[in-house]
Amino acid sequence: MNGLHIFTVSLRLPENLKPLEELAYNLLFAWNYEIISLFRRLDRQLWEETNHNPVLLLSQLPQERIEELSKDEAFLAYMQQVYARFKAYLTTPHFAPFFIPEKDFLIAYFSAEFALTDCLPLYSGGLGVLAGDHLKSASDLNLPIVGVGLLYQHGYFHQRLAADGRQEEVYPENDFYHMPLRLEKDENGNPILIDVDFKGEKAYAQIWRVDIGRVRLYLLDANIPQNPSHIQAVTFRLYDADRETRLRQEILLGVGGVRALYRLGIKPTVFHMNEGHSAFAGLERIRILRQQTGISFDAAHLAVLASNVFTTHTSVPAGIDIFDPGLIEAYFANYAPELGISMPVLLGLGRKNPSDPHEPFCMNILAMKLSGHINAVSKLHTGVSQRLWHVLWPSVPQEDVPIRYVTNGVHVPSWVSKDMAQVYDRYLGPHWYEDPDNEKVWSRVMEIPDEELWGTHERRRERLVAFCRRRLQKQLIRRGAPHSEIMKVNQILNPEALTLVWARRIVTYKRPTLIFRDPDRLAKILNNPTRPVQIIMAGKAHPADEPAKELIKQIIAFAKDERFRYRFAFIEDYDLEVARYLVEGADVWLNTPRKPNEACGTSGMKAVANGALHVSTDDGWWAEAYRPELGWRIGFGDEYDNPEHQDEVESNHLYNLLEHEIVPLFYDRGPDGLPKAWIQKMKMSMRYLCPQFNAHRMLEEYVKDFYLPAFGYWQKLDSDGFKGAQELASWKNRIMTNWNQVAVLKVEPTGDIEVPAGSELEVKAWVKLGELKPEEVNIEICYGCISFSGEMKKSEKVKMQAVGEEGQGVYIFQGKIPCQETGRFGYMLKVYPYHPHLVPSYYLLGVLVKWG
Repeated sequence: MNGLHIFTVSLRLPENLKPLEELAYNLLFAWNYEIISLFRRLDRQLWEETNHNPVLLLSQLPQERIEELSKDEAFLAYMQQVYARFKAYLTTPHFAPFFIPEKDFLIAYFSAEFALTDCLPLYSGGLGVLAGDHLKSASDLNLPIVGVGLLYQHGYFHQRLAADGRQEEVYPENDFYHMPLRLEKDENGNPILIDVDFKGEKAYAQIWRVDIGRVRLYLLDANIPQNPSHIQAVTFRLYDADRETRLRQEILLGVGGVRALYRLGIKPTVFHMNEGHSAFAGLERIRILRQQTGISFDAAHLAVLASNVFTTHTSVPAGIDIFDPGLIEAYFANYAPELGISMPVLLGLGRKNPSDPHEPFCMNILAMKLSGHINAVSKLHTGVSQRLWHVLWPSVPQEDVPIRYVTNGVHVPSWVSKDMAQVYDRYLGPHWYEDPDNEKVWSRVMEIPDEELWGTHERRRERLVAFCRRRLQKQLIRRGAPHSEIMKVNQILNPEALTLVWARRIVTYKRPTLIFRDPDRLAKILNNPTRPVQIIMAGKAHPADEPAKELIKQIIAFAKDERFRYRFAFIEDYDLEVARYLVEGADVWLNTPRKPNEACGTSGMKAVANGALHVSTDDGWWAEAYRPELGWRIGFGDEYDNPEHQDEVESNHLYNLLEHEIVPLFYDRGPDGLPKAWIQKMKMSMRYLCPQFNAHRMLEEYVKDFYLPAFGYWQKLDSDGFKGAQELASWKNRIMTNWNQVAVLKVEPTGDIEVPAGSELEVKAWVKLGELKPEEVNIEICYGCISFSGEMKKSEKVKMQAVGEEGQGVYIFQGKIPCQETGRFGYMLKVYPYHPHLVPSYYLLGVLVKWG
């Protein structure tokens, strides 16, 4: 609007209430019940109406209430007590660093979404929840890390369901000035801006800061007056469906994110890309290194690769971001020269086959080609990822594709109900909260009295049922349902019945309708007059996923079926608040993905921490967690060629589990009315799963296996003006020039040799290296058991040593195979380049391999 002058009104509190403002702008309130309790005391109803947003709550608090609080000595004493503990958390960490602190060690964690708390709707699902839990645990562990993301004006959509179950998407506008965000400003009080290039047009973004305990998250916002409307739209919606807008988002996240950190004076030494959306960050790091030092693209690439960590979450190719090559050319025409490479080379970094001009540009491939440390998110997902990306390392066996795993975990304090937390406080002590991966602490779960644990769990189930009824009534009122139908909601669900919960993103491979495959059989299970069972479901479908939307319509049709009407509820608009009620009140957490499509999944971990028992197919995290005494497995762990047959087998097995194991165990009550065997299973599940599947353990593995090694490589390469990186680049060129000379000339012994068990088989090899030296290669003996088809099963490896030289570039190598087991074995030699400063997962090492 012409002539409109903008000004901002800031919050002003009496001096003695100032601590409330500091508490409101730090997301520690998201997992600290004391701080939550403090804000509830201000105005409980307003706390709920503001979606648990303390900043908005303070802004809407009537002046009379503020004056009343400023004179309330009891409230002020409680506030000071909470504030003192808050300051102690920030300044005196419970954890001394669990690693030797290194100078300049700082991690930048990039993600397209972060789920942190109810009033910051900047997420769509599990990826964001994981990112949020990552930063919360980093705060608890006192880990030097900063987060980087985008600030979306409308975020992800709110789900509304029509009477026929048709999903409608509503995009409410986020009011950043009433959220726990701070705008980063310069010394003159003006917003700090960064810019990126969109096909020759400058796009600006301002930077917002979120304080998460001791950790800071920086979010870029392009919806500012400096940009025309088509650029402002870049940060309107999470995962915009328009491909060009999506590319702009990922350029802003990757390129703009790195620029924002440098503009703020923050210079991380390790960069972690959570999924491929931020892969352009690797290119921007290369550009900055070249600009600052003048080193070659190869040298900068190797330095960046050495200190980049990439986490792949995707199991299904359809879930990976790809772009038309022409779109990449248009947006990076001016950028490629700054990298010191041609456009075909840049495009090749995002392709399986760099020489195929028609292959789309893949963000995950770009991330892997720019990262020396790559991980999947569960043990099972490792094999899936190795199979999916074997094409990038074609000359090595699939099992040797350099993708390791760190199984995801959850930030336990964020997901445990207040009731259960109080039980843990009494019997486990404060260490369950401070040190949640401590097995000794969780072993004390067995000491909790059955009556107390069950009573606590039953209260949470009652609250879940009450919450569902409230939500269902609101859904019906919004649809204009008759009063008589709204009143019947109070008859839906039974606060004492066995409650199964299925809640996650709706997509076909997750099979939300698997349990409805035989409606008649299910109806008998649910409507048993003495052993009733009920199901609660929640989940959103992506706006463009029509098959998933059709599944929701089928589910709503089941909800209207008279056989299920009072035993089944679908709660619309699945978000963090809904998730909390569900994980806190479920008896059984149900998970039905079609193996092996679930990368990990973490919702079941949250439910387990609240006392729920997990029932899932043998997929994701459950494939490594399942033991019969901890929960149940649907099916037999098989993978099927025929999905229809798989659904038939696994749905039948689920019904059998319900009929013969789960329902009887729940309703087998002793004279005191307690399900003793069920409670024992709850305790065993909590004891063994909680210390393993939590974000503290996950972060400690990232530090030990990824962050510190990446930092170590970076230190070697960046010293003395990146002399190490330049030497490594020269070595790489030398290898590429001379590798065609390398050949295995002769291996001894050969033929069918018999070796006594307990001895060693000595192997010698004559290898031609040409201009290369023995210390520039690794030669391994890969040996293993031979199958009936003549294939070597999973191999072990022994490194060979150079023991002689025959001249003309031919060297003799020797190694010994330990022969501890009997059977038929085979071996091969693997020759590949080696340099102490080169990251072992460098993708070219999968091409430059010779076998003999």
